[in-house]
Amino acid sequence: MTTSQTPAAVDSPLVRAARGLDVPFTPVWFMRQAGRSLPEYRAIREGTGMLEACRRPELVTEITLQPVRRHGVDAAIFFSDIVVPLAAVGVDLDIVPGVGPVVERPVRTRADVERIRDLVPDDVPDIDESVRTLVAELGPTPLVGFAGAPFTLASYLVEGGPSRNHEHTKALMHGDPALWHDLCARLARISGAFLRVQVEAGASAVQLFDSWAGVLSRADYSHYVQEHSTEALAAVADLEVPRIHFGVGTGELLTLMGLAGADVVGVDYRVSLTDALERTGGRWPLQGNLDPAMLFAPWKALEQRVHEIVEEGRSAPGHIFNLGHGVLPETDPDVVTRVVELVHELSAR
Repeated sequence: MTTSQTPAAVDSPLVRAARGLDVPFTPVWFMRQAGRSLPEYRAIREGTGMLEACRRPELVTEITLQPVRRHGVDAAIFFSDIVVPLAAVGVDLDIVPGVGPVVERPVRTRADVERIRDLVPDDVPDIDESVRTLVAELGPTPLVGFAGAPFTLASYLVEGGPSRNHEHTKALMHGDPALWHDLCARLARISGAFLRVQVEAGASAVQLFDSWAGVLSRADYSHYVQEHSTEALAAVADLEVPRIHFGVGTGELLTLMGLAGADVVGVDYRVSLTDALERTGGRWPLQGNLDPAMLFAPWKALEQRVHEIVEEGRSAPGHIFNLGHGVLPETDPDVVTRVVELVHELSAR
């Protein structure tokens, strides 16, 4: 299957680092760089709900490009939300400001699962349009496609929204394993199809984001989750783009997440890259992992931490500098720009 990737983006530092190839400097991008802390983002989003913003190509294009222009990052992350494909297949949900995704009718029964249909490209023509427009605008800068992992999507659906304890999710997982696996298999196909639309339209890499996987033990992840993340990532295996797999609080799961089909293992800020490299046996390039809160620290302390992460990353088969989670809304954008410049300066030496 041919895609619309540009040759320069395919040979960009980010894609090369993801493949474990030589790079002129450590590439850097930030999760949630598209929006959040940028005043230009808040201005363009004013009066527009999150779900609507994610489905309007002119807004998606502008918001995705804003941090590339401002910060000089080495990749754009597609502006979307993990529940966009769920809404596209008819799940009744909304993204409530200050809360997150809220599902009108939580999924708890066989009938609830049966109502969730597969995603087809005709469900998201706007996503295809947005990606193609972005790839043309970005030129040599790669676009990273984006989808939520099956476990995290399942958790939102079963809990009805964000959860601290995931009690309904774990009760379903252990109480009705057959229903749980059927639900996750459907969600894996939806996430995989969403990634595939983005790659076929020209995205040069993808990231599967498992926000809540850190609430699981290794045994539960291995038994109930890993196969479904594998299926989602396998949906773009034949398109030969690097696949980044990132979760929050997943220090105990890094090897399993790599084995799920990742080309790059994302590391959150709770585990050093040195420890992550030891845990994964040096099998995968790593992405990460500056604590987002460090962007509020005095520059001298922040500079030292960036230096440490760049040095730790030199020992990995490849390293993409990123935060260990998303940019916080109150972050000073100028500090983000300075970090990008510092990473480039330190790693090019």
